[in-house]
Amino acid sequence: MKAAVLYPNDGLPIYTDFTEPAIRNNRELLVFVKAVAIKHLDKSRAAGKHYSSDDAKETGRVIGGDGVCLLDDGTRVYGMGVSGMLAEKAVIEKHRMVLIPRGLDDSTAAALPNAVIGAAMGLRFKANIQPGDNVLINGATGFTGRVAVQIAKYYGAKKVIVTGRNPQSLKELLALGADEIISLKQTDEQFIAQLKEAYSASPVDIIIDYLWGHTAEMILASLKGNGSFTHKTRYVSVGSITGDVIQLSAANLRSVDLQLTGSGLGSWSKGQVGQLFTEILPEMFQLAADRKLKVDTVEVSLKDIASLWNVDVPDGKRLVVTI
Repeated sequence: MKAAVLYPNDGLPIYTDFTEPAIRNNRELLVFVKAVAIKHLDKSRAAGKHYSSDDAKETGRVIGGDGVCLLDDGTRVYGMGVSGMLAEKAVIEKHRMVLIPRGLDDSTAAALPNAVIGAAMGLRFKANIQPGDNVLINGATGFTGRVAVQIAKYYGAKKVIVTGRNPQSLKELLALGADEIISLKQTDEQFIAQLKEAYSASPVDIIIDYLWGHTAEMILASLKGNGSFTHKTRYVSVGSITGDVIQLSAANLRSVDLQLTGSGLGSWSKGQVGQLFTEILPEMFQLAADRKLKVDTVEVSLKDIASLWNVDVPDGKRLVVTI
């Protein structure tokens, strides 16, 4: 079969022939792959830089962790791969697949799950979002951030405040449900002042952070109290695009009613992951099929994987490989 294969010490995957994967037990299925989204997670894992990455292997391996597939009877499903997914065939886990509703195209179905995981899991299971909550999304102009804005509103957020660097992308978020935008291109003092002004108008219940780094330091500093009662804030770290380490003062933690947690692989319970496949993803797929959840994708061909692996995708869009 044809596949996108990464060999040790090679920086880019290549399009080549590779051995067809085999089923190892009755919990697995061999499927025909139709579409796979290329995500930061895939690239980090392939480079061995993600905390969930496998140890380097001596032989080549097919990359890609999930995608849209066809079962033997032609049923379309989204599945998580046991084998690499950027190939004509793959092995998936039976209990980690979701039927794709009619009316939802392959590219959208392939692109959506990772963003749903990066948004809904944090909002529901880490932040315990409730109708009427006010939500701040740090770094909302990317693909997952855009989905997070829409899901937060769907879950009942009263107000959604977003941050980002691209002025045009920030304005586009207003059409997706955002209520207020805060530019990251300001000085630190201006950024913190605008945050405090936003908090005074509508105390923030939830912060979903896709950036971490210095912006997280400023957001946390803007919450710092002075010894009086403070509003409870649930801060959820989902990504660390601008830096993996921050400085956080103990006084900052002690002076505010703050819940600081993370949402990612390893942080959810088995029951919560089960809900992802039985409840959350089916619901979000249907919303997308009904045009109530909007995403933008850029389709490319598997044979062009080497030249497209490091391509710059327009802000807010997801690269999807079709097979």
